[in-house]
Amino acid sequence: MGKEQQQARYTQQVVLITGAGAGIGQALALAYAREGARVIIADRNENGLADTSKQLGAEGYEAISITADLSVPGEISGMFTRIGEITGGVDILINNAGFGIWKSPYDLELEEWDSVIHTNLRGTFLCSREAAMQMRTRGGGAIVNLSSTRAHMSEPNSEAYAASKAGILGLTHAMAVSLGPDHIRVNAICPGWIETRDYSALRKEDHTQHPAGRVGRPEDIVKACFYLTDPDNDFVTGIHLDVDGGMSRRMIYEE
Repeated sequence: MGKEQQQARYTQQVVLITGAGAGIGQALALAYAREGARVIIADRNENGLADTSKQLGAEGYEAISITADLSVPGEISGMFTRIGEITGGVDILINNAGFGIWKSPYDLELEEWDSVIHTNLRGTFLCSREAAMQMRTRGGGAIVNLSSTRAHMSEPNSEAYAASKAGILGLTHAMAVSLGPDHIRVNAICPGWIETRDYSALRKEDHTQHPAGRVGRPEDIVKACFYLTDPDNDFVTGIHLDVDGGMSRRMIYEE
């Protein structure tokens, strides 16, 4: 397929990306804009949003920027009210916003647990529900939830994060079934190690421990999102893609 056809694929599509102030979210915003989408970027970090907007502007793209804390339900509903007023609704939602607190379960405070669950899991549900209400009036749409390989494997002291990301997988297949009659597809991506800082600073062993031979880049998640939001892939819903260079399929023993 030619470049011009690819660029036209998301023309007239309104794409909302949460957590767009840095890393994977920023890469997604740039990628969808390059493919013709009308991009809405959301994050609770105003400085991060300003940086993403600046990068988009440098390439000649303009995005709608919304500061919102997804742990606060009222800010989510307010965000979608504004989106409806400006664009009439969204066609694609990428639920990328999330964070973790790495503390022993003996020391993790209830407020810390709640802050992770409310942002990562509840925020994903509320954003998806609000988006779906707009999508069903527009003939359907696509939702992609960013989970993690930590949804089904763990390192120590990651209880809140792991629980939230595992919950996202359950939410994904449940909403895929519930929203299917409205022609809304819901899928998830489970990233592994995706380096969002200085890729050149990685060690040789960082790369070689991956069966794919390298650490992941944000562009790897972009490609997965393009697959799951491609209008031609309307038979793909309720799944999760592990994008981790094969690490979750490798048996590792200490020698």
